[in-house]
Amino acid sequence: MEILYLLIGLSFFMALCGLAAFLWANRSGQFFDLTRPGAEILLDEIKAPQQTKK
Repeated sequence: MEILYLLIGLSFFMALCGLAAFLWANRSGQFFDLTRPGAEILLDEIKAPQQTKK
């Protein structure tokens, strides 16, 4: 029965950590532009390597 108190406390702590991580990602702008990264893969141009002067 004592293990249930530990597991409930750990699950509550893990839920708070997950919520904090979500709020941090939301405030830092991780979810603002969801379409551009997917489109960049399709529209990525191959760049020629730059020549170095000797």
